[in-house]
Amino acid sequence: MEGFDTVISGADVVDGTGAPRRRADIGIRDDRIAALGDLSTARAGARIDATGRCVAPGFIDAHTHDDNIVFATPDMAMKVSQGVTTVVAGNCGVSLAPLRLDGPPPPPLDLIGDRADYRFARFADYMSALDAAPPATNVVAMVGHSTLRAGEMDRFDRAATPAEVEGMKRRLDEGLAAGAIGLSTGLFYPPARHAPTEEVIELARVAARHGTLYATHMRDEGERVVEAIRESMRIGREAGLPVILSHHKVAGIANHGRTVETLALIDEARRSQPLGFDVYPYVAASTVLSAERVRVSSKTLVTWSRSVDGVSGRDLAEIAREWGVSPEEAVGRLLPAGAVYFLMDEADVQRILRHPEAMIGSDGLPHDAHPHPRLWGSFPRVLGHYSRELALFPLEEAVRRMTGLTAARFGLRDRGEVRPGAFADLVVIDPSSIVDRASFEAPKKPAAGVETVVVNGRVVWRDGAPTGARPGRALRRGQLDAPMRDWRAAA
Repeated sequence: MEGFDTVISGADVVDGTGAPRRRADIGIRDDRIAALGDLSTARAGARIDATGRCVAPGFIDAHTHDDNIVFATPDMAMKVSQGVTTVVAGNCGVSLAPLRLDGPPPPPLDLIGDRADYRFARFADYMSALDAAPPATNVVAMVGHSTLRAGEMDRFDRAATPAEVEGMKRRLDEGLAAGAIGLSTGLFYPPARHAPTEEVIELARVAARHGTLYATHMRDEGERVVEAIRESMRIGREAGLPVILSHHKVAGIANHGRTVETLALIDEARRSQPLGFDVYPYVAASTVLSAERVRVSSKTLVTWSRSVDGVSGRDLAEIAREWGVSPEEAVGRLLPAGAVYFLMDEADVQRILRHPEAMIGSDGLPHDAHPHPRLWGSFPRVLGHYSRELALFPLEEAVRRMTGLTAARFGLRDRGEVRPGAFADLVVIDPSSIVDRASFEAPKKPAAGVETVVVNGRVVWRDGAPTGARPGRALRRGQLDAPMRDWRAAA
């Protein structure tokens, strides 16, 4: 038998398809899985003993804001410590490219970088920078609608003119030709809030011509969530491309329980068009600080402020009391700033997680001084808390939501499964102990139970620390499959 660079031996393989686990050794040669079976007598440059452990495909984070952190912290410890080997960036209408700025980035573009970080006039330049300085993880990226608007418009409180739409279409076309996987929007946020549906459809048609997809932080996730889902459905139908609803939730105390309604609508829509969604496993959201969000939340934690020092991680209500002002006035003093908002219901979160179409995405904000713990904990939390402790679904099904399903939806060829010929993106976990340890008080603690992580055949996380290897790749659309269009539910 021909030798291998690495053999992972004695493992229970959870292959990413949802199939029952089975005992097998995994032989890795170069960047691929070369063999699966009994490799006890095979020659190997290195062996990883995974006896009593499970080996799964490396997790694919379906929703990230990692566009810039891949340069700033290329060991990607916050992700590889969870077993994540591929990140999908450029979400919520915010991408680092294509954009150069003359002033500070308008919120929420400031969540991922400062003026100097927006240095890529073309999306191709961003992808080339990843090639030149690869991180530990693979990167798939989308072009953000708000980023396109920032590059073409002098103000955002209106619809784009026909000339501005044409300029956005040219920028988007360049990005998709350079390898972007699709178009994302953040219609909830000020840079895109005044964009009419027709403006988005025009851009989505460009994405459709490239065979890519549309991902959206919808216009409303609260009282008008159903209308927002219907708008997203319309964009997908009229443009002719798959739609992903980002971080699906119902927000605000008055809307608790409405996932019964929203999931039924999604299921009905899937009978006639490709529609998917991702979710993070927490009852709290996180984004820029705003009085609008504070009003519908039971509690708000400040994650960062550029105006006031020493407030990161503190309760907004306590800050307001200390200052002797209302929470709304405190928000005004803190801006620009970010926050964690407790505004979802645990029963809704579980209902979404149980849905067989639910992909897992962290939606973490890696540049926050005191981030939401989802940045470090999302994937182990699903495996440990929701799968093992609460038994919402078996481990095999939890892994499918993080791997095979996500790879299929984004068209990630030869990733998301453990099989010969697939890329050697792998994670060795202890299924009896894996769990998130990041908390709202201490949000940067690595998970327990993630032992070894391999990206493109090289170990990037071992013994609780990054190895320093940076074998990640910029995965371009032309190197991938087209996003699957047959996502429809059985009629």
